[in-house]
Amino acid sequence: MQQGKTVRPPKVGQARLQAEPSQRPLLVYLQAILPSLNPTERLIGEYVLQDPERVLSSSISEMRRGSGASVGSIVGFCRSLGVKGFADFKINLARELAQGGFSGSVKAVSGQQNSSLFENVFQFHSQSLKETLQINPEEILAQASRILETARKIEFFSIGMSYPVAYTACCKLRLIGLPASTQCDSHMQLVIATQLKKGDVAFGISCSGSTRETVQCLKIAREKKATTLCLTNCMKSPITAHADLVLYATPSEIKYFQAPLASRITQLALVDALFVSIALRRKNRTLTQLQNAGEKLLDHRI
Repeated sequence: MQQGKTVRPPKVGQARLQAEPSQRPLLVYLQAILPSLNPTERLIGEYVLQDPERVLSSSISEMRRGSGASVGSIVGFCRSLGVKGFADFKINLARELAQGGFSGSVKAVSGQQNSSLFENVFQFHSQSLKETLQINPEEILAQASRILETARKIEFFSIGMSYPVAYTACCKLRLIGLPASTQCDSHMQLVIATQLKKGDVAFGISCSGSTRETVQCLKIAREKKATTLCLTNCMKSPITAHADLVLYATPSEIKYFQAPLASRITQLALVDALFVSIALRRKNRTLTQLQNAGEKLLDHRI
């Protein structure tokens, strides 16, 4: 890595280089944008996600009665997902369900009578990882990894339950010699954000995408001309408005003690994907860094 090399933020057209709604898994995309929908759209979305198979056999009038939304709202809702109308929505929905492409309902965990709870949880995680890969275009992942690799400095911003993901990402990048750091104190994160400049990278991680402190740090960093990345489980959330590049982890409806079941697993998988991508491009330097670190770490083994 060449120190001092300027990272060129993506152009406006590149900053939103991501799959169009019609190219994403329909139900996964719907689940991801659900928190950002208006009350009427959310009613429709929740009705669809509650039982997608029921929607396939329903007329638009039956869906109107079930969801409580008007026919016009249902048609507008379908178009906002990138399809032509209700009929086209059902066609895309049927195709997706036939491919087994959705695990976001409680049925995905509890619906298989012949499987144990533990098997179902692991199956849910496996499906969530597949969906996360589907909603992140390869071009976006490659661009994010190159931005990190050439950064003068990388600062991770996150608090709460997302902070361990940020700390893990920081440690992995430090392990292969990248100038990454993170602060556990939210006040210090704000201070660091004000000190970033062009050539630096600010990476915000927030499950909801609405955590005030993390969003504020990314906003400040962008104002200071740093390149901004974010990782969130919620599309169209506030943090995405301040990111030059956005990575998405599959959201989850399934919650235990109000904690999304798959959020951290999918976030960590994206971190690992970026880490491996960078490490392979820097293969010789990576091997040297790992060998040097390994020799010293052996002294700490019992």
